[in-house]
Amino acid sequence: MTDIVTKGLSPQEASARVQASLKQRRQKERRFRRLGLAAVLLALTFLAVLFTGILSKGLPGMFQYYVKLDVELDRARLDPLGDLSDASLYSGDAEAMILESALLTVDGEGGRKVKKTLRKMVSSGSAIRLIDFVKSHPELLGTRQQIKFAVDDDIDSFLRGFIQRDTPAKDRRIDDLTIEIVDKWESKGLISYELSDYLFFGSASRDAEMAGIKGALIGSLLTLAICISIAFPLGVAAAVYLEELAPKNRWTELIEININNLAAVPSVVFGIMGLAIFIVTFGMPRSVPLVGGVVLALMTLPTIIISSRAAIRAVPPSIRDAALGIGASKMQVIFHHVIPLAMPGMLTGTIIGMAQALGETAPLLMIGMVAFIVDIPGGFTDPATVLPVQIFMWADFAERMFIQKTSAAILVLLAFLVTMNAAAIALRKKLERRW
Repeated sequence: MTDIVTKGLSPQEASARVQASLKQRRQKERRFRRLGLAAVLLALTFLAVLFTGILSKGLPGMFQYYVKLDVELDRARLDPLGDLSDASLYSGDAEAMILESALLTVDGEGGRKVKKTLRKMVSSGSAIRLIDFVKSHPELLGTRQQIKFAVDDDIDSFLRGFIQRDTPAKDRRIDDLTIEIVDKWESKGLISYELSDYLFFGSASRDAEMAGIKGALIGSLLTLAICISIAFPLGVAAAVYLEELAPKNRWTELIEININNLAAVPSVVFGIMGLAIFIVTFGMPRSVPLVGGVVLALMTLPTIIISSRAAIRAVPPSIRDAALGIGASKMQVIFHHVIPLAMPGMLTGTIIGMAQALGETAPLLMIGMVAFIVDIPGGFTDPATVLPVQIFMWADFAERMFIQKTSAAILVLLAFLVTMNAAAIALRKKLERRW
């Protein structure tokens, strides 16, 4: 090509033209590098903005405000039957005793209006918290103990600065008396800002200060357990058959095309299929990890098959030939040599598929896992929800504190996803072999 460019030119002119062409090419290369670097920096900027926004809202959501009250643990009032049973404790005067303790914080100045205000300022779940404390420490009955109770979500929003005291009273969610009591609590050091135990150990609740992710987290783990127990063995078996045993004909080509197409099908379609087949046709219960896990297994199966086939193809043919050369059967070659060497790639694809399943919402909404579930699921057939659906539900609630808890739950979900992807990378690096 250089001869064509410089044909009919003097050596000086040819050299000048070649140098100009080289300079132009180098300029294009530098321009391309700068554009690539700019694209990477732009992507990193967007990622930084995204994580900054999530962290700025999510980290405060992991904390909440508590009020410390001195409660007289009167056995006769807390445990009227004297057997520490649920029936006895829940029939006691736990709520009234908390109100009496709250009245002491305002020096006993309690008319009807003050009592009504105090009752709203402490979380509606405070009685349950007191009962749980008594269950855990029965030896403390008959003594006075300082116990932390979550404040109402409106008080929490006020302490975070989302409700301004200089806003006209008619436009505030809390009145002047409430603000006056909060000021008294702060002056006496009764308000504390701590890591939210409700977030990590609570379950679904309409009260924002009591809402937690424990139920959804356990539901996610149960659903993923069903998913991986179905998808992994089926995916590996299908990949081994297609790569090692299946004849190469039109039928296997059709199967391969359909597997590749299924990997691109929107996840909501799998949810509709699960609704139509498992719930409508077979009558399986809605909103249970068993059905959710099966639907997610069908959704992740194509991904596992494709990644497992790629891992099997990466095993050098010389391994197979050497095993066959020393008398191994076809099945011995597959199970003793091919699968163990391909396992790192299979596990990597499986973990990535599970991470994708962990973050899915649409297919689980279709099978009813959007239900409001208060109890912690104890098995695969108990009603449950999952973490992404819990986030979806919280994002639709009007209370300001749910915004904080939604961001905190997103952080927990991201932590699980990052952990699973990091595990896949570490597993691949530890087990892979270079040929």
